[in-house]
Amino acid sequence: MSKARPAAWIIAAYCALVIAIILVVRLSFAQDYVGADNDDAMRLVEVRDFLAGQGWFDMMQYRLGLLPGTLMHWSRLIDFPIAVLIRLSSLMFPTQKAEAIALAIWPLLWVAPVMASLGCAALKLGGRVALHVALGLTGLYLLTSNRFLPGSIDHHNVQIALMAFLAMVLSVSTAWQAYAAAGVACALALAIGAETTPIVAVACLIVAVKWGVVGKAMQVQAASFSLALALFVSLFFVGTVPPAHYGVVTCDNLSFGYYALTAMGGGLLCLASVVASRLSLSYRLASLALIGAVVGVSALKIAPQCLGNPLANLDPLLVTLWLNNVGEAMSFSAIAQREPSELGAFYAVGFLALLVCCWRIWRKDRAAAHAVLALLLATSWAVSLIQVRGNMFANMLAIVPLALLIADLRETTQQKPWKITAQLVYIASILCSVPVLWAVVGVFVSQGPQALRVGANTALTTTKQCKSAQALAQLASMPATTVAASSEIGTAILRFTHHRVLTAPYHRDQGGMLTELHIGLSTPKDAQSFLHGAGVGIVAFCPSDAQTKQLIELKSDGLYAALAKGAVPDYLAPLPPDTQSGLQLFSVR
Repeated sequence: MSKARPAAWIIAAYCALVIAIILVVRLSFAQDYVGADNDDAMRLVEVRDFLAGQGWFDMMQYRLGLLPGTLMHWSRLIDFPIAVLIRLSSLMFPTQKAEAIALAIWPLLWVAPVMASLGCAALKLGGRVALHVALGLTGLYLLTSNRFLPGSIDHHNVQIALMAFLAMVLSVSTAWQAYAAAGVACALALAIGAETTPIVAVACLIVAVKWGVVGKAMQVQAASFSLALALFVSLFFVGTVPPAHYGVVTCDNLSFGYYALTAMGGGLLCLASVVASRLSLSYRLASLALIGAVVGVSALKIAPQCLGNPLANLDPLLVTLWLNNVGEAMSFSAIAQREPSELGAFYAVGFLALLVCCWRIWRKDRAAAHAVLALLLATSWAVSLIQVRGNMFANMLAIVPLALLIADLRETTQQKPWKITAQLVYIASILCSVPVLWAVVGVFVSQGPQALRVGANTALTTTKQCKSAQALAQLASMPATTVAASSEIGTAILRFTHHRVLTAPYHRDQGGMLTELHIGLSTPKDAQSFLHGAGVGIVAFCPSDAQTKQLIELKSDGLYAALAKGAVPDYLAPLPPDTQSGLQLFSVR
């Protein structure tokens, strides 16, 4: 039996174990079949609209924001397979159960690609022991991440799988077919979300530099990668962007800016690899410099606004009252000020892996592979300093170098079992490689052991009060209208009712978000103008909502502050209270 075949069985066994644990734990404690993230519920709303007949190219969410709605920045490339799973499940089950089955299957489909990619990289670089360590660390990563739980249908799990595959190919593979597949993975990552754009750019740079240094031996791989990248990003652009928007440049999804630069860079690198592979090193590097200059100048001409933070154009009021409170958008400094106990979980493992990579490079120990991993890891870790959600890629990319370190330390302890120091270093390396342990230690040190239980109960109570199906049952029974509610409740209203909402936590809905904030902050008399101007028929007031509390504290004479005190203006008619809901509903006269 070949070496690859038993390794495949090992990977399959780990995958089955992780999936089984996820299902047992999730199904035992789940209170909803949709993930806890707002994006999961919003994706379901988008998929339902698609199944109900909304066009492939029509990405408007007509029930969100000011009229006529909000153009979403997500991709049908994720909506479509989820919709297919729901439609297939509905052949045997009623609609709600079909949704639950499809939403349970989708995130679990991406467990195997992540584990296989990281496991194969570790096996190639460190052997069987490294394989087992990498699979163990990957299993813990997947089990403690909410991206792979049943109901998690946002696109981040797909992005993680694509980046894991990309890291594996660039660090250990030499097959041109693998490089072609990596080019497709880069194009797909760009097509489904902008979060991975910096990592994809660095991956392209790695392939280009490899070709520039190696030359002829890297010709086929570089040509395969760049040609596949250019062809498939063109296919995804034409296949997901409506013709009317071909010339529009946006920075939060695949648009003309990202498409033109990617296709141009891929095409030029493919041409250079065909023409200049037999030339000298200096000529190859000069051709790369020329390609870089062309792409760089084109970026300044085509999409200069995309070279910075895509959220930089947000209204200052939204930055203060919304963006600064979005957990995944917080910077390193914001987390250090607000939640210092979480710094270890977000940053320590990636930084440790980066140090390990640098140490390997300095010692010339599998230096080329560690250089690739270091570049990808440093990029994602640097992104996480600006927006903490980059840590999901950094913690994943850290697994392979840390697995190799643990495997080597294990061998050292076996050779010198009498050395206590080596044993302690080996144990410490294992513990320090698990992000969730950093999180637990941080919470215990800063807040005490009761913090985890209290935090979980508080979140659950808030959700049950205002965002659950039961809490929104009364609202769902009323005739369709526009609802003014906090952005954190908006997605739930879209999911559980037929109403439209002014706001949900999405940056493209600036008009609706600002209108809702002004409604809450304005005096009752001025708020009436905002309500009538936006065509609001119902105000859904949730006193326990965090943003609502913030608005009440900021403006003690605002409408929300008045409602919290029970002072209802005469243009609002209180509806009968629902004892099963924390929402207070008011009809706008």
